[in-house]
Amino acid sequence: MSSKALPVCSVCIANFNGVALIDACIQSVLAQDSGFAVEIIVHDDASTDDSVQYIRTHYPDVIIIESAENVGFCISNNRMVNASHGEYILLLNNDAALFPDALRTLYEKASNLKEAAILGLPQYDASTGKLIDIGSRFDLFLNPVPNLDPNQMKVGMIIGACLWLPRTLWDELGGFPVWFGSLAEDMLLCCLARLYGYRVMALSQSGFTHWVGKSLGGGKVLENRLSTKAARRAVSERNKNYVMTLTFPSPLFQLILPLHIFLLLLEGCTLALIKMDRNILTYIYTASIKSLWARHGMLRNERSRIQARRGVSRKEFFSVFQGMPHKLALLIRHGIPKIK
Repeated sequence: MSSKALPVCSVCIANFNGVALIDACIQSVLAQDSGFAVEIIVHDDASTDDSVQYIRTHYPDVIIIESAENVGFCISNNRMVNASHGEYILLLNNDAALFPDALRTLYEKASNLKEAAILGLPQYDASTGKLIDIGSRFDLFLNPVPNLDPNQMKVGMIIGACLWLPRTLWDELGGFPVWFGSLAEDMLLCCLARLYGYRVMALSQSGFTHWVGKSLGGGKVLENRLSTKAARRAVSERNKNYVMTLTFPSPLFQLILPLHIFLLLLEGCTLALIKMDRNILTYIYTASIKSLWARHGMLRNERSRIQARRGVSRKEFFSVFQGMPHKLALLIRHGIPKIK
């Protein structure tokens, strides 16, 4: 970034023990042929490797926010955006790397839209080069369904591993809730944007590679079988419950939530029986449901505030949803998931 030019884009990279990954990530930003000023901000979340010293030594122009304690993905990104100077924000995982024309592609689209929007790029598996998704749509229970159609720009969410939006829209949406933890925060941001009447769009040009699961573990298909960590699954289910509670318009919310809870319990009981492990039911499924009750007062107040700002019809909000339950499709395709 030029010392005289204010950045057009602030690339915000959340890092925890990512010294083995950070080179490819930062270098992919430095190699951009965007033609405009870019600043790079890294929030180090109390890494125990030598990430901070390595970045300071090899990338002296990178702005580093060093946290004394591990605060998680949401707070890390909030801090970086608060410290940023760019008109646009790109949230970028430390295990992701941009194609050389990524920032230019995003900026040109954002400029042509003439309105605030959340934008994303095609996501490719870093280990195989295979296309993972071009944004995601949803089933009725907020499970992301990968979009592979390059002509389908209208999506439900953009993955937070590479998510572009104007700083003004980030501020309007309130950033990430500090109580949310990690996982599905990108889902919440995108659902809020769509509920308020803003577009969430996946571009078919350019892209980025991603070591899926490197940062948080699991959540990917290995040897044609879905593999995930119990801790990841527990937080993911809990946070999807929160997003549904906050953003689904009435009256469908009152119909879908009880069905969703019933199916979660059924899924948990089935997996616990198959694997002969009761902890799967209690640690992942009943815990995610109990969390709704534990936070019901706060969630009710937040829901009232959020729904009062709804700027789209129920039909428009659910236009990126499909009827086929995605977990059922994964079960048919890959069998019972491996939970570690």
